[in-house]
Amino acid sequence: MPLSKLCKKTFLSAVAAIALVGSSATQDAVADSSDTGFTKLFDGKSFEGWHGRPHIHRDKYAEATEDQKAKWAEELTTHWSIDGDELVNDGHGAYMTTNEEFGDMEFKLKYKTVARADSGIYLRGTPQVQIWDTTEEAKFKLGANLGSGALWNNSPGTPGKDPLVKADKPFGEWNEVHVIQVGARTTVKLNGELVVDHAIMENFWDRNMPLYAKGPIQLQTHGGEIRWKDIEVRRIGAEEANAILASKSSDGFEPIFDGKTLAGWKGAVDDYEVVDGAIQCRKGRGGNLYTEEEMSRYVVRAEFLLPPGGNNGFAIHYSGKGNPAHDGLTELQVLDHDHPKYGKLDPRQAHGSAYGMVAAKKGFLREIGQWNFQEMTIDGSKIKVELNGNVILDADLAEVTEYMGGQKHPGIDRRSGHFGFAGHSDPVRFRNLSVRKLDAN
Repeated sequence: MPLSKLCKKTFLSAVAAIALVGSSATQDAVADSSDTGFTKLFDGKSFEGWHGRPHIHRDKYAEATEDQKAKWAEELTTHWSIDGDELVNDGHGAYMTTNEEFGDMEFKLKYKTVARADSGIYLRGTPQVQIWDTTEEAKFKLGANLGSGALWNNSPGTPGKDPLVKADKPFGEWNEVHVIQVGARTTVKLNGELVVDHAIMENFWDRNMPLYAKGPIQLQTHGGEIRWKDIEVRRIGAEEANAILASKSSDGFEPIFDGKTLAGWKGAVDDYEVVDGAIQCRKGRGGNLYTEEEMSRYVVRAEFLLPPGGNNGFAIHYSGKGNPAHDGLTELQVLDHDHPKYGKLDPRQAHGSAYGMVAAKKGFLREIGQWNFQEMTIDGSKIKVELNGNVILDADLAEVTEYMGGQKHPGIDRRSGHFGFAGHSDPVRFRNLSVRKLDAN
């Protein structure tokens, strides 16, 4: 049943409080912020903290010989120089690459380039935030006329591929780049103008996989002199990252948990309790808790906290009877799948998987003790799961032909039902639960 206006107000107040954790955790994710927490990546004196690396897959770089790495290091001294507080490249050689790897972060720098130069910024070792000569007509067919700052290596027609506005300054002037990246969700401002708004940055190296969870920052060299300065980064913690994700595309979401009671829920209400504003499965208990309301097409958002080895699941289109993993459309697994006791796990049992049917991509859960943010879209037989800003499952269950253990799911054809939890006696916690109904179109 719908929550009262008071419950909705309580929910929205909680979300707003979380959103104040970090200076950038707002609807405008790259609003100006103080330098508190930022680390300068270039000291203006040396290449300390950097190494040479070309356009190469991370595995290929790891396999490179010492002679190859020495050659790339030599290219830094040949093609890169320091001019005052500026890092200068002549348009050739290996890319300047951070020794450190970064995940969720806020990143800023300034650049100045010349006519016919074509450069960019690799994030997590992946191309790239594009830098163009926007006057070069020969590259208009590639999008140079649209401006810099976009995720040019995204697939054609996808969000982020082209900039929202053209914001480049004339040659001879410094351009300011400001990036917020949470998971693969990437926001870019160029000279104060929003050019990429919370778009998924694709994994150029393997488009069937999400963007790597971590990787280096690389400054690309390509075709002409480019100067860089004021290069700095700030790591974004889990709470702030979740607040940023919650703040985006939030219109239409309604709370389904008031943060205080189990009003609006039924089933195994005695097996769950409310602890510190979260629904928690009682240790050693574990029935199915589900919404009183049935839903058909919707997007649900939730934060969850796993204990070591924790196991639960999101019940989708549950009938109210039997096992949600089989008698509903599916159970989307909630699991610390890296725990040693799950060493022989079937891939279709990993976190985020449509249980026993379709395996989710692994490697995107936060460390145990940190809250995770998950968004699930249920549209007919199609299910998409985005974990911490990374799409880990995008499947049509109507196309499944092989089931774990050969056990077909009786509920596979269900197109409506309850949303809930499939408890497994572990004290997994859930909070900030909200749903946006999808209209018929």
